[in-house]
Amino acid sequence: MATKNTHYAYLMPSGEKGILTSWEKCKEKVQGIKGSRYKGFKNREEAELWLSSGALYDIKTKMPAKKGIYFDAGTGRGEGVEVSVTNEKGEDLLSQIVPKELINKHGKHLLPKGKTNNYGELLACLFAIQIAKKKKINKIFGDSKLVIDYWSKGHIKKDINKDTIELAYSVRDERKKFEEKGGEIIHISGDETPADLGFHR
Repeated sequence: MATKNTHYAYLMPSGEKGILTSWEKCKEKVQGIKGSRYKGFKNREEAELWLSSGALYDIKTKMPAKKGIYFDAGTGRGEGVEVSVTNEKGEDLLSQIVPKELINKHGKHLLPKGKTNNYGELLACLFAIQIAKKKKINKIFGDSKLVIDYWSKGHIKKDINKDTIELAYSVRDERKKFEEKGGEIIHISGDETPADLGFHR
C-alpha cells in the first residue's frame, strides 16, 4: 500500500515557497495562480529536497538510501522470479555468495520455474543476511512485511509447500544469529530500496 503524503511543498511565481502539512491549505495557496508549482511528499526532508532542487516535476526526490544491505524479488521480466541483493548505491552483491553461473546478465539470481515471489523474497533475505555477516554490516532492509515480520522469524503456515517452510526455518536460524550480534532487519517501502526490481510499481 502506498504511503500517504504528509507534506505539501509549493513555489509561487513571485518566488514565495513553503511546506504545508495539509493538502487543503496547499490547495488554497496555489489554486487559480498561474505558474504555481506544488507537490505532495511522504516527509519534510523530501519536500525540502524538491524545493531546493528548483521545484521541477522531473526531479527525483527520493532520499539517499541508508548504509546497509537491501533485498527484493520480482517477476517483471517474464522469465520467472528473480532475486536482488544490493548495497545502498544499488550495486549488486549476489556474486559474493552465489556461483557466477547462477547470476543472470542483470546481476540477479533467477529461480527455478515454479518458485513463488514470496519464496524469492525469503531467499533474498537469507542471501542478504549472509552478505551482511561477511561484510560486517548490521542493517538489512526489505519491502516484504510477510518475510520480515513472519516467515524469517519462523512463523509460517503448515499448508505452505515444504521447500518454503524449510527455507523459512533456515532463515529464522540465520536471522537469530545475526540479531544476537546486533544486526537488524528493517521493513521499508518498495520505492525506498535500491534493490527494488521495479516490477510492482
